[in-house]
This record gives sequence, structure tokens and C-alpha cells, in this order.
Amino acid sequence: MHYENRSIRSIRHAAIVSIFGKYVGIILNLVYSAILSRILTPQDFGVVAVVFVFTTFFLLLANMGIGPAVIQNKRLDDMDNRAIFALTFYVAIIISILFALMSYPLSCFYNNSSYVRIGFLLSAALFFNTVNIVPNALLFKAHRFELLAVRSVLIGIATSILTIYLATIGFGYYSIVIQSILGSILTFAWNGYTLRSAIGFKVRRSSIGKIGYFSKYQFTFSLINYFSRNLDNLLIGRFIGETQLGYYNRSYQLMQYPTQNLTHAITPILHPILSIYENEKEVIYEKYIKILRVLSIIGVFVTVYIHFASSEITLMIFGDQWQGSVRSLQLLSLSIWSQMLTSSSGSIFQSLNKTKLLMITGSLSALIIVSMIILGVILGNIDTVALLVSVGYLLVFFQCFYVLTRFGFEMKFHKFMGIFYLDIFNIIVLYIAMVVFTNLFIINDLLFSACIKLVFLGVMYLMLLILTKQYKYLIYVLGL
Repeated sequence: MHYENRSIRSIRHAAIVSIFGKYVGIILNLVYSAILSRILTPQDFGVVAVVFVFTTFFLLLANMGIGPAVIQNKRLDDMDNRAIFALTFYVAIIISILFALMSYPLSCFYNNSSYVRIGFLLSAALFFNTVNIVPNALLFKAHRFELLAVRSVLIGIATSILTIYLATIGFGYYSIVIQSILGSILTFAWNGYTLRSAIGFKVRRSSIGKIGYFSKYQFTFSLINYFSRNLDNLLIGRFIGETQLGYYNRSYQLMQYPTQNLTHAITPILHPILSIYENEKEVIYEKYIKILRVLSIIGVFVTVYIHFASSEITLMIFGDQWQGSVRSLQLLSLSIWSQMLTSSSGSIFQSLNKTKLLMITGSLSALIIVSMIILGVILGNIDTVALLVSVGYLLVFFQCFYVLTRFGFEMKFHKFMGIFYLDIFNIIVLYIAMVVFTNLFIINDLLFSACIKLVFLGVMYLMLLILTKQYKYLIYVLGL
């Protein structure tokens, strides 16, 4: 019991540190986005969004599942770490050259010569992001969460200030490109200073062999997940237009804030901490359920609020020129609750050393999401894509957790789903209450409207938490 409580406290402490860093990042990023969105156009963001899809793909190829495999494997020594770093270094050289060359066919496909110049510039960011894979994994493995949070905040501040300055003096979308390059270089410099012993240039086959089995399934999952997450940007940019892609990309970014800054603040610390219980499924399940219940309680509120305050949020942050993003944000917000929960599952598959299962569920999820995206693009507008993507993520929720519970934890799915019944009930009640409230009170002032909706929804949800006694569980898990 003492050991279990200590483990719970370690997860709680790590989560608090990670969330603190994330939330400082949220505030800074919102300010940065609000300023930049008033300087650059939707087309500027659309152009960069297309190229970033491909840089993400090439970084995925370079990663090869190495990062999570380094975290999972507890038998790696300093020599192994240096050998694996050496592999990423040589891969980085090759992959950055290939990406630069790929910019030529990309510019032809989208009929925009700017992609050639952007591609050559971003090849530098791709190189440094690749050689950062092993140092980042080692910092997570060593539970250096405070250091990671500080690094993220300081580099974010420095690059955001420079980006805004460059945008104001006429650099256009190149200011965002330069931010990506500078951020990757500063991260590498920080990592190199912190982990000098992890840097080497001699590849050893025995070291690579230690992570081979884990990384191959992790890489396959990541590759499949990439296409399901980015196909909408590729197809919208090609068949609906760069300006519409700019609108969609901004609404998708806003929808992703809760997932990236709540779930993704916790999931990076889950794998390093829970992987020590690889052979104790019951322990991992017990701890994971606690985290899921907290995410679910928070996700209910965030989902309903963003859905009903989508206009206020979009126009206050980005400005009036982004009116085209409002409806797609409203529709995409319907997937927030399910995405917040599903996004945490990858760390659990990894902790169980079940990356083959992760690959299988990723393949099924990709099939669902890709089908929805293609159907939405065929129907011809970003709002339809947004609605069908939300439906897809709800289907992915059931598929993913069925595989995890039945074949990962080897338990009955309906027992697992029982922890969400009250939250589903709360979503329905809050949605009905907000429909009535928004029809009765129409407020033209954006800030006042956003605040009033926040207060009303907060009071309603607090009453529901008290009536269902869920507040007790929330207080317990948060350690209050």
C-alpha cells in the first residue's frame, strides 16, 4: 500500500509539473496566435499547414519508433544510448536531404513554387528534430519533467517573439518557418548541454537490436496514425483550397488545445512511470482508470463549452477575418471528449509492451477516420469534413478501448464502459441547458458572452457533480 501510494504521488507530481508547463505554454501560444492571426492571412497559414504535414511525415520516418522504445527498455546503457543517437544522426542527414528534394514535386502538385523554398528551409528543422529524438526520450525516461517544462516555456517565448517581429516587418509565412527552425536548434543545444554523454557517432548493431521489436510496431502505428490525422489537411488544401484549409486548420488547432494541453500533458509521463509495471496489468489498469475518470470529468465541461462558445473563442483569439472557422470549430468540438480519452491509450499499450496491439487499433482507427475525411472532401466543404471527423473519432473511441480492455487488460468491455455512464448523462443535460440558455440570452459583446456562458455552464456542471457525487472522486484523485 505504501509503495502504491508513493507511485500515485509520483504520477500526480509529474502530471502537475507537466500540466503547469503546458498551461504556461497555452497562455503564451494563445497570445502568440492572437497576434499572428491578425498579421498573417488564412492563405498564409494554409500554405504552411500543407508543408508541415510533410515535415511531420518525414520526422515520423526518421523516428522509426525509437523514442518510445528507448523509454520502455530498461536494459540500455550509455554506450547503447550513444549508438542509437548515432543512428538518428545519420538518418537525419539522409531524411533532410530527401525532404528538400521532395519540395519540387510538392510545388508541382499544389501549383505553388513557394513550397520549394519553404521545403529547403524546413529541411534544417527536420534535421535537428530528428537528432533530438534520443535526448528527449532519455529526459522523459529519467523523469526530468521539470527540466522539460522549463525548456518548452523558454524556447517558446524566444521563438514566438521573433516570429511576431518577423511577421510585422513583412516576412509573411516565412516567419512561421523560421520559428520552426530556431525552435529545433535551441532544443538541440539545450539537450546537448544537458546530456553530453548521450551524443555519439558510432552505430552498434547490438544496441539497435535491443529496441527493434518494440520500435517496429510503434513505428507502424505512428505511420498509420499520421495519415489518419493529416489526410484532411492534404485533401482540403488540394481540392477545396488553401484559404479554406487555413480556416479548417485554425479551427482544428483550437479543438486540439484541450487534448494537447490536458491529455498530452499527462500521457508523456504515463509511459515512463507505468512501464515499470509491465507485467502487472491490474496495477496499470487501476492507475489508468483514475486518470481516465479525471480526464472524462474535465472533458465533459470543455466539450460543451467550446461547442457553444465557438464563435466567441474564434473571433476573440484570431479576429473577425476568421469567421470562416467558427462553424467547423463548433462541429469539431463534438469530438473533444472522446479524443481526450482515446489519446491517452497509446501510453498504456506501450506500458503493457503491447505495441502490436497498438498497431492493430491504429490501423482500424485510421480506416475509420480516413473514410470520414474522404467522404467529407467529396461532399465539398470544410464543415462537412469537420462533422464527419467528429463522428469518426467517436467510433474510434469505442474501437480503441474495446481492443485495449479485451486484449490488453483481458477484461470485459462493458465493465470498463461503466465508468463513463454518469459523464455521458452529464453531457446530455449540459447540452440541453446550454441550448435553452443561448436561445433565451443573445449577447453581442464577445467577451461578455464568453464569460456569461462560462459562468452558467460552470454552475450547472458543479451542481451535477454534487448531485452525482463525482466531485468527491475528483478531489481524491487530485490529492486535495
